[in-house]
Amino acid sequence: MAASSSSCARVHHLLSVLALLAAAFSVTAASSSANGGGSVVVAVGKKSAVLSLRELEWAAAATKIRGRYAQPMQAQILGEHKKAELTRTAGTVLKLKQHLPTTIRSQPAGTERYLTRLLAADEARTASLQLPRAASTQSGSGQAVAEVPLTSGIRFQTLNYVTTIALGGESASAVANFTVIVDTGSDLTWVQCKPCRSCYSQQDPLFDPTGSATYAAVPCNASACAASLKDATGAPGTCARSGSGSERCYYALAYGDGSFSRGVLATDTVGLGGASLEGFVFGCGLSNRGLFGGTAGLMGLGRTELSLVSQTSSRFGGVFSYCLPATTSGDSTGSLSLGRGDSSAYRNTTAVAYTRMIADPAQPPFYFMNVTGATVGGAAVTASGLGARNVLIDSGTVISRLAPSVYHAIRSEFTLQFGSGTRYPAAPGFSILDTCYNLTGIDEVKVPLLTLQLEGGADVTVDPAGMLFMVRKDGSQVCLAMASLPYEDQMPIIGNYQQKNKRVVYDTVGSRLGFADEDCSYI
Repeated sequence: MAASSSSCARVHHLLSVLALLAAAFSVTAASSSANGGGSVVVAVGKKSAVLSLRELEWAAAATKIRGRYAQPMQAQILGEHKKAELTRTAGTVLKLKQHLPTTIRSQPAGTERYLTRLLAADEARTASLQLPRAASTQSGSGQAVAEVPLTSGIRFQTLNYVTTIALGGESASAVANFTVIVDTGSDLTWVQCKPCRSCYSQQDPLFDPTGSATYAAVPCNASACAASLKDATGAPGTCARSGSGSERCYYALAYGDGSFSRGVLATDTVGLGGASLEGFVFGCGLSNRGLFGGTAGLMGLGRTELSLVSQTSSRFGGVFSYCLPATTSGDSTGSLSLGRGDSSAYRNTTAVAYTRMIADPAQPPFYFMNVTGATVGGAAVTASGLGARNVLIDSGTVISRLAPSVYHAIRSEFTLQFGSGTRYPAAPGFSILDTCYNLTGIDEVKVPLLTLQLEGGADVTVDPAGMLFMVRKDGSQVCLAMASLPYEDQMPIIGNYQQKNKRVVYDTVGSRLGFADEDCSYI
C-alpha cells in the first residue's frame, strides 16, 4: 500500500472476496512441462482444461461466514515453526491466510451490488497506479516521478492475504502477535498502537509500546525520518515533542480514498516465523482510518529502504516468495517465505522458472517484468502491446489489466474457442468485465487457457479457475476474468487472480522473478 508521489496511492482491502474465486497460475519454464495445479479440474494438456463451475461459486461459501471473519487470524508465530539458526541465505516461513470478507447476502441483488463495489474499487486502484499521461508516455521517465501526486488514486480493498508477525522483546510477556495484510506494493510496515486517538476496529489487541523493553521512537535526525521515509511514503517525517519532552519522528500516510495511517516512526523487535529481528523500523499508528478490515495493519514488501525485504536483506538475502491459497477453508493456509529459492519450505512441483525483474525509477516500490508473447488455447495471439512496456506483477490488484491491443487479441481468440460447437449464450457485461456468458445448468466447461511468455523463456499458464469470474452463482453470468486498460501506453498489471496455487519468488538481489506450480492449500 505505498502512498507516495513516486509510487501513487494504493489501497488493498476491499477485494479479499475475489480471492475466493481464484485457483490461479500454472507456471513452467519453456523447456519444462507443467503438472496440473489443482484437484478440481481435469487438465487437457497446456492448451485448455475442464473446469467445474462449482469451483467458482464463492457466493455460497461467503454466506456461511458468521461475524466479521470466518477465521480469526490467530496464528502464533513464535514457536509455531521449527526454529533454526539462520544465516544470510537461510529461510523462514510465515503462515499466509486469506483475509475473509464480511457476510454477503445470498440474494442475487445484494451479491451483485457488493461485487460491483469491489470491481469498481479494483478499477479505481488500477487507475491510481498509472503515471500521469500528460507527464510522460514513456515508462520510467525521471520527470514523471516528481509529477506523481500523493493522492493519485483511490486505494483498493484488494486481495487481503494476511500473515501474523510478533512485536516486542526481552520477555515472553512483552511479545504480542498481530495479523497484518501482506502487500508487495507497499514499503512501510505499520500497526495500530496505544494510545490510539482514532483507530478502526481490529481483532487483535492494539500494540502497547510501553510493554516492550525494545521499543524506541526514531529520533528526528535519523535518516529513516527523512530520505528513507520520503521514499517509502512520499513525504519525510515531521518532528514533535512527546509528553515526556523528547522529540520523535512522526509519519503520515494519506490515501486517495481518504484512508490514512499516522503515528510515530519507531523500532522494535519483530518476530517472523522462528526468526527474531531487532531494530526493525515500522509505523506505530496512533490515528488510522480506512478499509483495512479487522487487521492490525500492513506488511510492506516493496523495494525501498524501509520495506521489510530491504531491512532484512542481510538476514534473508533480499529474497522472499509467497504461495497464495486458492481455497477459503479455515484450516487451509499458504505461506510467505523469507530466504533463498532453495529453501526447504518450498513445496513446488515444478522447477522455478525465472524472468528478469525490471526496476522503474518512476515507481521504485514496484516489481516489473517483460511479457513478450501470449497464446490462448495454444493459438498464438499478436498485438502491438506485447513486449511494448514493462508489466507490473502485483499482489494488490485482483483482475489483470492488459493493453487494449493485447486484451482485444486475447478476448477475440478466447471467444472463438470457448464453447466451440456449443455456443454458450452471451450474458450482459459486469462492471469492468465485458465478456460474459450464461452457463445456467452447465456443470463444467472446457476453458482455453492463457499462457504468458516471459522474457528469458518462462511460460506462465493461467489456471482454469483464473480464467472465469462467476458473477451469479447460478451460472447465468460468468465472465472472462480480465480487463482492458483505457489507453495503450498505460502500465499493464498481472493481478492476484492469476497467482493462486503458485510459488512466486522475488529475488531482489539477483533482479529476477520466479514462478513454479505449487498447491498452496496447506492443511
